[in-house]
Order: sequence, then C-alpha cells, then structure tokens
Amino acid sequence: GCLAPLLTREAFVQALGRLGVPFVQCFAEADREIAGLANRWGCPVLSLDSDFFVFDLAGGYCPLSHFQWQSVRAAPQGCYVPARCFSAERFCGHFGRLSKALLPLFAVMHGNDFVGLEALEAFFSKVRLPGGCAAGRGGKHLRLQGLLHWLAQFAEPAEAVENVLKYLKKHRREEIRELLCTSMEDYAPSDVNLEDFFQNGSYECEAARKADVPQWVFDALAKGKLAPFVINALILRSTFLRVQVENMQRPSAHSTALPIRQVIYGLLLRVSHSTEDASPSKQTNELPVVCEFDRCQKTLKKTFVQAASLPPDFCDDRFPLDKLMEVPVSCRQMLLLETLGVKMCFLEAIPSHLQLPVAVTCFWIRCSEPKVKLNQLKALLLMIVSGELQRITDDPDPTVLPAEDDSAAYNEFLKWKGRKLQNNDFDLDAAHSFCQWQCCLQMGLYLNQLLGTPLSEPDLSRLYTGTLVHRLYQELKSAPSVENLFLLSPKMAQLYLVLLNTLES
Repeated sequence: GCLAPLLTREAFVQALGRLGVPFVQCFAEADREIAGLANRWGCPVLSLDSDFFVFDLAGGYCPLSHFQWQSVRAAPQGCYVPARCFSAERFCGHFGRLSKALLPLFAVMHGNDFVGLEALEAFFSKVRLPGGCAAGRGGKHLRLQGLLHWLAQFAEPAEAVENVLKYLKKHRREEIRELLCTSMEDYAPSDVNLEDFFQNGSYECEAARKADVPQWVFDALAKGKLAPFVINALILRSTFLRVQVENMQRPSAHSTALPIRQVIYGLLLRVSHSTEDASPSKQTNELPVVCEFDRCQKTLKKTFVQAASLPPDFCDDRFPLDKLMEVPVSCRQMLLLETLGVKMCFLEAIPSHLQLPVAVTCFWIRCSEPKVKLNQLKALLLMIVSGELQRITDDPDPTVLPAEDDSAAYNEFLKWKGRKLQNNDFDLDAAHSFCQWQCCLQMGLYLNQLLGTPLSEPDLSRLYTGTLVHRLYQELKSAPSVENLFLLSPKMAQLYLVLLNTLES
C-alpha cells in the first residue's frame, strides 16, 4: 500500500514556509475553491484528486502521478519537468456531442466521495447503454464508456436527470433528484475569491461565518498555523485518526496521546461557567464529547471521548476561545507543559527548538504501553542528534565558522549509513512504539499551535526519519558502540548526553 508518514502534512507546510511559497489552507473541502482560483488565473491544477477531471478548468488538470521528476529538460524559456495536462473539453470530444456540463452528473452517477451507487442500481440494471451491452455486464470500463455515450444524447443536466429518474421507482424519484442535483453543485467552481488572500491576506468564507468560528482561529487555519484536525473537532465534534504501520494486535498507537487530545478538546469546546444553574457537579457531567474514528485491530471504531476540564485560568469567563490569545503566555506554556508532565526547569539545558520534542518524549516514556525500552529511547535521541548535525553542516550559521570536527562527524555518520546492516529484521513492536511517539508529537504540535506556540516548533524534516530510527535501534541491540556515532564532534556528543540525562531524570 501507499501510506504517507503521520506528520507529512505538517512537514509539507513547514517546507512551503521555508521556501517562501505562498499558500492558503481552505476552511472546508478545497476542490471548488482551487477550481475557482485556477480559472481566475488561467492556471492548470496540480493534484492527485480525480475530481479535477470533472471540473471545467480553463488551464486543464495535471495529475502529480504524470510528472517525470527525473527528466528535467532545458528549453529556451528555461528548464521544465515533462507532465500531462488533461482538459474536460478534449475528453468530451471522445464521446460525440457530450457537453462539459454533463460531466458532474457522470461523476455523481459513477459514485464520487459522497454518493454511493446503490440508489442508482435500478437505473443501471434496466437501461440499455450504447454499444449494445447492458450496463450491469461487460466490466467497469465498458459501463463508464456506455454511460458517457448515453449522456451525450442530452443537451443539459436537467434533461439527463429526468431520463435517469424514469428508470427508478416513483416513491424514490424526488429523493434521488435532490441527491443528484446537490452533489453536482460540488463541481461548480466556488465564488470564494482566494486571490484576495494572496494579494491582501483576507479570506472571506460564508461557511466559517455561519459556523461562528473565532476570527483568530480562522486566520490561523488559513495560514497553516492550525491543523484541519482542530477545525474538525471544533465544528464537527469528530476527528479521524490516521492509521500507521503498527502492530494491529495492540491498541491503536493514537491511544497513547489521548490525554493530549482531551486537553485540545477542552480548549476548543469548554463550557462557560456562567451557564445557568451550572453547579460544579453538573458541569463535570456535562463536559463536551468528541467522536473519534480510530483503529481497533483491523477495523475502524467510533469512540466518544470526553474533553478535559481545564485549570482555573482557562475556565475564566474573560477568556473564551476567541480570547484565548489574551491569556498570558506563561499560563499557556504552563498548560502545555503540565499536559506533557514536564517542568520548564528540566528543559532549560535543551536548545529551544528541541524543547517541544523532548517534552513530548517525556510524555511518551510515561504513557506508552508497552513501556519504552532504553534502546528505543537511545535510537530516537541519536536520530535527533543526526538531524542536528545535518542542519549545522548543510545550513551553517553565517556568523559562526563551521567546525571541522562537525564535518568529520557528519562524514563518519554518512559512511555508517552507507554500510550494509548485519541485522535487517523488521521489529514490529519497536515500530509500534515509534508510531506512538509520532502520535504524541503530532498532538503535542497541535496543542502548542492552539496555545499560540509557547514553545518553538521543531523542523520536522530534520527531526524524524523512520528508516533511520529503526536501523539505529537494531544496531544498538547488537552493537552498543553505535552510541558513540557522534564522538568526533564534541558539540553533538554533548547534545546527546544532555538529551539522555534530561529524559532519564
């Protein structure tokens, strides 16, 4: 299968920020807003979402799977990457007089993300599609082609919908008409003007206004400073926890980070103390709940999770969610650290950009089940140190001369990485433990963001590499000397010891 690592989205947002690439994170489904902006600018859309074959896009659609990234070519105007661009107009040309306006109906009838095909099976079982083959036979592609040829006989969608309904039982027709018409609207480019966001930073969205989302939350979401997870919990009161490569016999890796999520839910959904007859006992019973979708063995399970009750500073009526940033930074930092079970004095010896990962690691050691093994912790810390070494070697501080011993240590590390591993077994329990760490880091990041980043955000691309941490763990079991991997650099050897001593204490 193709599973993206858990923190891919966050690493991507950080990369866009580092490269100075302007971007906006949409409030809800982005497809319609992307289509609207693409048509306003006359640009093709780059994506991996097949819905864009259906939108009428002036510049066409370039699926990311058709970019030949390794074949950069030169041209008089500069270099380019060969790709494919698909247009709705050319696609419709293959099916006689098929109007582009009928493509949304085709997508909905074939079954998009939101509409199942069951309701239309009566149509497919009775209609004779062009080509002389009954819709139910001849395989998936013949059915698709037949449907497109059949739709080509109609001038516009309303006429085609009426002809679809003829094949359905009378008592279902109105319901299906409404379903088809509502679903087709998903393919009309949005009238939200995203261009305004890129020109002057304003993003007007009716859906956010109706949902009464605090302005600072909406602005932070648009700038990628809050994750969609936060909005889902706030508006839908439901969240979807992504599955990783983990031990399916054990509880989901996300269960370790549950206490952090409960604090996030508490901040987003807290009940005001001024509610009528809200006695303390009544309030405790009425803490809001969020519906979580998570893995239970190899199936998805729905669980209702109660939000955490918060310390007095955060329950004060002066600080509802829209005034959260007015709570003093020291209080926000304290809530973050108390949630992770760490005192600031323990973190003072740690570089500021690593304080959050170290605090999360303390939480992971305390809350993981089964317990974290010492070699797993050491592997994780060695991996973090390798990222630091790479950072100071690749992007040296212009005000400080690069140290020769750092370069020598980095070259030794690269040589070690290039050697063939003696024991290459995949340790599923270690993988599960590292998945738990990633879940804790993800929720630690989200809580930190929601509190206005009282701790610096780490550079995720340098912080975690799954294959490297597994390899370090395997080597530590058979060759403990790998712990001296960075001995050539006194600075890195010292960092490793500070991290280890902090976490062991």
